[in-house]
Amino acid sequence: MKAKVYAVVAEGLEEVECLAAVDVMIRCGIEVKLISMSGSLEVAGSHGLRIVTDMLWEDSAPEEADCIFLPGGMPGTKHLAEHKGLAKALEQALGEDRRVAAICAAPSVLGELGFLRGKKATCYPGFEEKLVGAEYTHEGVVTDGLITTARGLGYALDLGLELAGLLVGREAAAQVKASIQYDH
Repeated sequence: MKAKVYAVVAEGLEEVECLAAVDVMIRCGIEVKLISMSGSLEVAGSHGLRIVTDMLWEDSAPEEADCIFLPGGMPGTKHLAEHKGLAKALEQALGEDRRVAAICAAPSVLGELGFLRGKKATCYPGFEEKLVGAEYTHEGVVTDGLITTARGLGYALDLGLELAGLLVGREAAAQVKASIQYDH
């Protein structure tokens, strides 16, 4: 069965953080669905780029996702934090041993929900205090248990590769890394 990721996007997301990680995962054979939290299939990013998503949150089935991915950006992260349905889906995913990932400001959503207690995590500088109960690390990408966090846009490819390695295997991720000429 093919691994499935839900990339949950809201108005004001950081476009490249989302799309770079999503692109890498798709290249690794993961089925990725862009899920709009805004009530419209078209979502505007924080830099004015418009993204057409696959479906609206209310039409989605987050319980089918092997991983729920939260891109950062402002005010996108704020919109994610305000969404009660997303909070419930994240709690359910972790309770069922499914993965959750967040980049840039979005790890603050996980922190404020209490999911980072006792875990190592990273985020965009200035959001550390919102990683409630976490052991903050300045690393680019951190996986602790079922939760993967990334610091920001500069680590979006690394995040995609990390999630691909966890979901479909390190060999597939390494092959894609080589094919895209990413030798960091």
